[in-house]
Amino acid sequence: MKFKCSILIRLVLLQCLAVLAASQGFDFFYFVQQWPGSYCDTEQSCCYPTTGKPAEDFGIHGLWPNYKDGSYPSNCDPDSPFSPSEVSDLKISMQRSWPTLACPSSDGQLFWSHEWEKHGTCSESVLDQHAYFKLALGLKQKVNLLQALTSSGITPGGSYSLTSIKDAITEAAGYAPWIECNKDSSGNYQLYQIYLCVDPSGSDLIECPVFPKGACSSEIEFPSF
Repeated sequence: MKFKCSILIRLVLLQCLAVLAASQGFDFFYFVQQWPGSYCDTEQSCCYPTTGKPAEDFGIHGLWPNYKDGSYPSNCDPDSPFSPSEVSDLKISMQRSWPTLACPSSDGQLFWSHEWEKHGTCSESVLDQHAYFKLALGLKQKVNLLQALTSSGITPGGSYSLTSIKDAITEAAGYAPWIECNKDSSGNYQLYQIYLCVDPSGSDLIECPVFPKGACSSEIEFPSF
């Protein structure tokens, strides 16, 4: 009996160590915000959340642990599901700053659950569930992307050079962003997502060790929403 208990304890410890190792093994975060006008202006279109049409502002997509080689950990702790009660005090802020535009319409919990379980669990060595979402909300306030662009004369409804968009964000954030484009229903490139990098403690923005791969044209659209 003692022998069986010893084996069981060892297996549990090994599982815990494996989860901890996975959650500690990342080099930086991508903090990703998306433009709702570009999400919706595609052949796929979009659905507004059950709380109504979001504001014409960048919304959080996620806070993603990454490696310097461009790969990333995912789904690091299957025993740590998203729990709405853990972030109940943040819900209103999350609905405003982290809205879902996926179809069918929902209140956002499926979106937040996906982000926590795929990405957030890989940062559990430094952030519990509440801290993870609170950090992302705080990062959005740290650099107001829409204000940075409009202050440089880049407003929704126009077409702008990719360089001018990068320069405006760099001036506001202090670090160069990665710009991800998608295509509208007519096949034109448009500003879709903006990536900034954060140190692994979540304390400060940093220069991105590596950028994702993707294509944009030299001139891209910034659609209204």
